[in-house]
Amino acid sequence: MKNIILTGDRPTGQLHIGHYVGSLRERLRLQNDGNYDEFIVLIADAQALTDNADNPKKVRDNILEVMLDYLAIGLDPNKVTFAIQSMLPALPELTAYYMNLVSLPRLMRNPTVKSEINLRGFDKEETGLPVGFVNYPISQAADITAFKANIIPVGEDQLPMLEQTREIVRSFNRIYNTNTLVECKAILPTNKTCYRLPGIDGNAKMSKSLGNCIYLADDENTIKKKVNSMKTNPRNIDEPGIIEGNVVFTYLDVFVKDEHFKKYYPEFNNFDELKKAYENGGIGDGKIKAFLNDILQEELKPIREKRNEFAKMLPQIIDILKQGTNKAIKISNQTLRDVKEAMKINYFDNDNLTITNK
Repeated sequence: MKNIILTGDRPTGQLHIGHYVGSLRERLRLQNDGNYDEFIVLIADAQALTDNADNPKKVRDNILEVMLDYLAIGLDPNKVTFAIQSMLPALPELTAYYMNLVSLPRLMRNPTVKSEINLRGFDKEETGLPVGFVNYPISQAADITAFKANIIPVGEDQLPMLEQTREIVRSFNRIYNTNTLVECKAILPTNKTCYRLPGIDGNAKMSKSLGNCIYLADDENTIKKKVNSMKTNPRNIDEPGIIEGNVVFTYLDVFVKDEHFKKYYPEFNNFDELKKAYENGGIGDGKIKAFLNDILQEELKPIREKRNEFAKMLPQIIDILKQGTNKAIKISNQTLRDVKEAMKINYFDNDNLTITNK
């Protein structure tokens, strides 16, 4: 069986470090390992429109912003196919067929769907819940199966979506007595702290809509200000520090390496030593924030610089998107043909349109 990787993001804003540690770094690792036959990155603009239907400009304007982030972290168009979701006509048709295999109560039990409905206020009667939004798990199943992808690097919040995809694949293959569709598996970061990086305000999730993000494109001063604004427990410097629930230490757990101590905090050799000393008291939060700032600046500066260079090459980037989208159209159209053949609704192929004896 081929190894086909598929992943993507909603173009509703620039990507942030939650995306970076939750999925982007894994994508880069998978790309550099080279153990795949096809690698598709889908810019999910159609999905973004399910809660931005009144503001398509927001989605349109962020397609190239997301592409700049992809290229800046090191995703290579010579190794990866970049495509725009709404340009692939096979996807909504596959979604329509899969909708018949899933019940509405099953969709509404999806914990990610429930969480996102609450986050966007769709659970309020006066707002209303768009059908397209609650249908998201099915449309994502169409995205994945359209490329027969079996490797999906995602954040933890997408695990329920992938389980829904696997259920659809099993149902389809069973009902139509075929092996047309391929089951997928999630690839998560090895550090569980990366699964869902909290916002700088201490909120359980870093989110563009909550405005609590550090973006890959943020400049040096912006990063410093955001780090300094991170929520910590008020205390005197000589009082014991509390690590549990401390956003600054959560970020350190994700980004710090032993070599960072040699460069920026030589009083300690590693993260464990720092944590013990902090818990004993005598270390202020300002010192810890300054250390985190040094680390983030080192991590994000080369990404930001590459991003600025790619921003001068927009015509070439648009051409990359065009070529990738055309390739993705061909692949997904073939899968649609396979699906319709399995369902026996390819009526004009092989004399399928006949009258059968009842």
